[in-house]
Amino acid sequence: MAERPLGAEEAAELEAVLGHAFGDRSRLERAVTHSSARAAKKGASYERLEFLGDRVLGLCIAELLFETFRTANEGELSVRLNQLVSAESCAAVADRLDLARFIRTGADVKKLTGKHMLNVRADVVESLIAAVYLDGGLEAARSVVLKHWSDRASRADGARRDAKTELQEWSHAKFGVAPQYRIDERSGPDHDPRFRVTVEIAGLAPETGTDRSKRAAEQVAATRMLEREGVWQKASA
Repeated sequence: MAERPLGAEEAAELEAVLGHAFGDRSRLERAVTHSSARAAKKGASYERLEFLGDRVLGLCIAELLFETFRTANEGELSVRLNQLVSAESCAAVADRLDLARFIRTGADVKKLTGKHMLNVRADVVESLIAAVYLDGGLEAARSVVLKHWSDRASRADGARRDAKTELQEWSHAKFGVAPQYRIDERSGPDHDPRFRVTVEIAGLAPETGTDRSKRAAEQVAATRMLEREGVWQKASA
């Protein structure tokens, strides 16, 4: 991650990675600029773009799933949608595209690791989707989403059942107890909070999950425990 503005060659490379040539590259610059960067003047960071990009991504993914899985019921479609728009999935897309090298941040953010940086990478993916949407419209945004999510959307593990339900039933069958969840931390602005949740089952090491709602974070924690204990096969990236 860097702090100086994007150069012309970097902007062109990022456009090629995304699959969209910008008519207004200032939108591209803004989409990769964290609020901690010195270059981020008031209103010039990606925070507002991320808010819009989250909604555009959700719409495009919902359309993709609706057309791809024509016999799936609402429950299966919801499970797939939640997985594909989660912070972890967005960060995985960012990593596959090597977007971290384009992100402009301040020194304080450069020191962050783990989940904090996962959220930054996920936010930038959504911000870039919003930037494409504003620059080229919904069709351009849909094209980018299809290019980078279609393979993930068709994976078999995308239809796995609700993780909390699965963990509840497994825990009762194996240990005779129910999993216990607790909120460890709530951070972020009111319009885009982050929750870190821990799930515990007596006799097992706990697992944690972080996402944009309490329930989503619980699902992440439950999924990790199911995968760790071998109940579910670990999902591919």
